Amino acid sequence: MISIDGHHLGIEDVVAVARNNGAVEISADGQKNIERARGWLESVLATDRPVYGINTGFGIFADRRISLKDSNQLSRNLILSHAVGTGPALDEEIVRSAMLVRANTLAKGYSGVRKEIVQTLLDMLTAGVTPVVPSQGSLGSSGDLGPLSHLVLVMTTDALDRTEDSGWAAYQGKIMRGKDAMSAARLPRLVLGPKEGLALNNGATFSAAIGALTVHDARNLAHVAELALSMSLEALMGTSAAFDLRLHTVREQTGQLRVAKAVCQHTRGSTLMDGAGRVQDAYSLRCAPQVQGAVRDTIDFCAQIVEREINAATDNPLLFSTEDILSGGNFHGEPVGLVMDYLGIALSELAAISERRVFRMTDGNLNSGLPPMLVDHPQAAGLNSGLMMPQYTAASLVLENQTLAHPDSVHSLPTSGEQEDHNANAMTAARHARQILDNTRHVLAIELYTAARALDLRLRQQPEAQLGVGTRRAYDILRAAVPYQAGDALWGPEIETVAALIKADAFS
Repeated sequence: MISIDGHHLGIEDVVAVARNNGAVEISADGQKNIERARGWLESVLATDRPVYGINTGFGIFADRRISLKDSNQLSRNLILSHAVGTGPALDEEIVRSAMLVRANTLAKGYSGVRKEIVQTLLDMLTAGVTPVVPSQGSLGSSGDLGPLSHLVLVMTTDALDRTEDSGWAAYQGKIMRGKDAMSAARLPRLVLGPKEGLALNNGATFSAAIGALTVHDARNLAHVAELALSMSLEALMGTSAAFDLRLHTVREQTGQLRVAKAVCQHTRGSTLMDGAGRVQDAYSLRCAPQVQGAVRDTIDFCAQIVEREINAATDNPLLFSTEDILSGGNFHGEPVGLVMDYLGIALSELAAISERRVFRMTDGNLNSGLPPMLVDHPQAAGLNSGLMMPQYTAASLVLENQTLAHPDSVHSLPTSGEQEDHNANAMTAARHARQILDNTRHVLAIELYTAARALDLRLRQQPEAQLGVGTRRAYDILRAAVPYQAGDALWGPEIETVAALIKADAFS
């Protein structure tokens, strides 16, 4: 059971709930936090004191006073008017991740919502009611307003209770109106009170949710990239001196040393390493610890920022006491936008160096005596194309990544009549990082697939040769799913199978 209190939610917790239906509850401290902040809000409501978002309009309309009797409608209008996203729906795991992060944010106890608001989010997670949320239309400032509003439509209502105003949701494998999904799951929809609309849709929650899942998956890809590198090294009879730990220790880069250690472990016992008698290899082999180690360090840095964000109070204003209600900008998604750009750049490099190794293994002038394009035997070249096209695909994905990795967070356009004059573009950065990750996974699948075939051909040349302990295990996992085929075949589905193995963490 995962307990939320706004302070201790981890990236692995998010993954457990988003993908594995992990159970969640509000901790005792979380309940106290919520009740404390709610008390402060109710004290403010008993006065005539103007407070942004509680008894005023929003954004450019912040100077317009709203009477207490209209505050519920104010919250409802905010959600209705802001649910204007577009584009393909986000994956359900992203929406579930965002629901958990938002509940945790509110449980931190600075938003003033009722406990029922937080509990409803958790009940929806438990029941499997997942709002359908369009993927485009958020600037990441003031948070992910559009995506969160689409989410909130499903769980809230008003006096009219119109089905067409309830959004859409997935429930038990079907897409239906939000009202119908909540009814089928026997979950009551809530009428929002003062500030609750703003508390629910103000913050870069979807950006952070995508970030949490992407960081988790990036760690898996970094591990797979070390296995792929090790298999490629053996297939090309690479030079082991470049992985001597003394070299990497004196540079004092944590990730670099970690990658070198991993390669040494994976290739331990290999008789193919150093088999070509080269003094040094090309950069894609020799400098892989320096490149892939930097990617490791980047992932770790991004994880720190994302983990802070999923435990952050991000709506506006925030309540610190009855008297101290502060209007600020914690909703601004710049921290997430920057690290998602950084993560996308790092993953692009992981794919780029992987593709270069694929190229070397398929080039008959560079692969240390293997057949060109890794056809079954040299005489088959021409009649068979071998792995020519998988390398094309890898190159195409690397080029696409180079475009997607152009930073999104450096771009801004003003909104809300210049009141919101600098925006983070965080959601776009997060979506692009996730797309880069998917592309990189496929490039690594191509490298694993190519390296396995290259090893088959190398072991045919040298039947007495031995693979390293780690590479042998990875090779066996891959070959159990995709047996060797001598002639040209439909490579694409087999590579997709390897990509699915990576996604399922089969090589861990």
